[in-house]
Amino acid sequence: MSTLGWIFVSGISISGIALAGAVIFVLGEDARQRIILPLVAFSAGSLLGGAFLHMIPQAVAISGGELSMYLWILAGFSTFLALEQVLHWHHCHTGSPEERSPLVYLILIGGALHNFLGGVAVAGAFLVDSGLGISIWLATAAHELPQELGKYGVLLHGGWNQRRAMFANTVASLSFLAGGMLTYAVSLQLDVRFIIPFAAGNFIYIGASDLIPEVNRHRHFSTNLLHFVAFLVGLAVLLLVRFALE
Repeated sequence: MSTLGWIFVSGISISGIALAGAVIFVLGEDARQRIILPLVAFSAGSLLGGAFLHMIPQAVAISGGELSMYLWILAGFSTFLALEQVLHWHHCHTGSPEERSPLVYLILIGGALHNFLGGVAVAGAFLVDSGLGISIWLATAAHELPQELGKYGVLLHGGWNQRRAMFANTVASLSFLAGGMLTYAVSLQLDVRFIIPFAAGNFIYIGASDLIPEVNRHRHFSTNLLHFVAFLVGLAVLLLVRFALE
């Protein structure tokens, strides 16, 4: 498959994951909370695994370990910090519905921006190497499902019906495809390899700053152990993908 084909398929498949998040419609709040936090822990592991096992090694191989590569990592980290501060948007996997309801539209806007940057990251990876693109798409997809579950919960509590919530969330997810296609178009004129370390910084921020705190607040040893194991499984999956691609 061509690079453009990979980018297009990856963007469309993310929209499919957004639709899969609609499983929340048949789950109660207790059931959703039981599955979402282990998924959050898994996605944290997969994002960090994607950054440290795939993206940073590839960026080092491309740049030879120049200082600029590390500056791009820090730029990617700082960009997501600024995004959350400006939008007051967080991955609301936990917390009371009352705290979430005023943020319905900000959740959609923030989600669309997040998906756009995700599309940029995945497209940049495919432009460097198809194997790298697949691994980064897997890490992104692992993160999308718990995020989509959380967003559907916010929309429903905000008074939206199921059809409206599904339509709005699917439209927001299409920004992933838009980011990917724009990156491909720009790559015809510019060198976009800087996207790899930049996206690694994004992944590190989301995994370490956004997701891990959500699963690191419990006093029960068994719950913490479950989350830690899910986190390790996320790391292990990306490590196995690295071995498989080699």
